[in-house]
Amino acid sequence: MRLYAAVAAGGFRRYATYRVATAAGVFTNTVFGFILAYTYIALWDERPRLGGYDMPEALAYVWIGQALLATCGLMGGGFEDELMERIKTGDIAVDLYRPADLQMWWLSVALGRSAFQALGRGVVPMVVGALAFDIALPERPVTWLAFLVSVALGVVVSFAVWFLVALSAFWLMDGAGAVQLAWLSGLFFSGTLLPLTVFPGALGEVARVLPWSSLLQIPADVFLEKRTGWGLLGAYAFQAGWALVLLAAGRAVQRVATRRVVVQGG
Repeated sequence: MRLYAAVAAGGFRRYATYRVATAAGVFTNTVFGFILAYTYIALWDERPRLGGYDMPEALAYVWIGQALLATCGLMGGGFEDELMERIKTGDIAVDLYRPADLQMWWLSVALGRSAFQALGRGVVPMVVGALAFDIALPERPVTWLAFLVSVALGVVVSFAVWFLVALSAFWLMDGAGAVQLAWLSGLFFSGTLLPLTVFPGALGEVARVLPWSSLLQIPADVFLEKRTGWGLLGAYAFQAGWALVLLAAGRAVQRVATRRVVVQGG
């Protein structure tokens, strides 16, 4: 485990060097947060308690989304392009010879990246949103810890999704289509544009049981204290369940892909 801790720390330091990109990301998240916040204000003025949220809760949801956009990889895990490129060039063979598990290696990289993004691109937009708008904040200090646990589980689910997307490069000549599909799915089904509780009928029911709800909707509900007690444990179980299922799927695909590399490599 010491190796993977070092890889995670290396991932944190690597992204910490991109200061200009981080500043640009903070600016973009903040501007988009203002646009989305005023859109929500107009919408909630017409439909108070839409989706079960009052106005301060809806505005908090906006800024939680901006804080988690990069942290939970709602629009990309940050590592899949590099991994897909290594698969296409054949450099993945070198990775497979390392005395480290491929999935655990990239999970460690993703955890280090997400930890930096939470600090680098998550805190500032959230603080700006709290200063500029009347947003709902947790009433109990323990909720902050519960929120961080939910975010951590969301990060693992996000990694598992994007790892599967990256492994598609073993069979696809160009994985851009898979990336675009995953990007659109994450944007829509995570609740980035609107809370999933707003989605009507069967669409809402389906959206809330898909893995992408673990990335934003559930952490946001934990933050807003809509999931407490047994409801909180149920939320954690949902996220952990999807994490285990998707990681196991990634492990199975990795095993098949490894045999493919061996066969092609002779």
